[in-house]
Amino acid sequence: MGDSDNNTTLSFVTRKRVVARTAIAMVGPQPTEPAREDLEKDERADPALTAWRKWRDAHNLTERLCREQQRLERTLAETVGFPCAVILQSNGDRVTLHSLKELSEVVGAEPIHAAARTKAEADFAAHQARWDAADKEIGYSAAMLAEREAADQAEELLKVLSETPATTVAGVAAKLDAVLKEGQSSEGDAEFPWPQIRSAFEDIGRISRQTEQS
Repeated sequence: MGDSDNNTTLSFVTRKRVVARTAIAMVGPQPTEPAREDLEKDERADPALTAWRKWRDAHNLTERLCREQQRLERTLAETVGFPCAVILQSNGDRVTLHSLKELSEVVGAEPIHAAARTKAEADFAAHQARWDAADKEIGYSAAMLAEREAADQAEELLKVLSETPATTVAGVAAKLDAVLKEGQSSEGDAEFPWPQIRSAFEDIGRISRQTEQS
């Protein structure tokens, strides 16, 4: 349903931001990282790189599943439409309601509204049944559940990464990489602290390359 889907999306975004802030606090202000292509080096010597690789795979899976469930949701919205009911108010306005809670708030429980309420509830139930049938056919709810489970797994692995001491520059860099991927809304996010973290990320890569060449 539209209401539950919106709540799921908002909670997912909120969870990502909370996890990102937690990761920043745990990693601390230590900027470290060779170039991105160097992140996979020395994995055996640094358990943080192993933890980062596991988190990265879970993160990428979550992103793919998120795109898939959004595609399926668009398909449902375009073919069936989010469950709703339309009522005609006393002033002649037509109001579209997307949940039984909205219906109760708008129509009320007075006997005078009983017929309109009954019809609206029946219309909503019929629309919900069409949505559920189409959902089952294309696997939208299953995709949404898979995304939620993958997101929970990525969250746990991010915690493991944050708690795993890095023993190399690449390991600390991996932690910053996770912070950037989880926290910033886009690669060019101009809001604090993302430009500063990206700058430190680039500095570490440059210093690491200079060290290797010397």
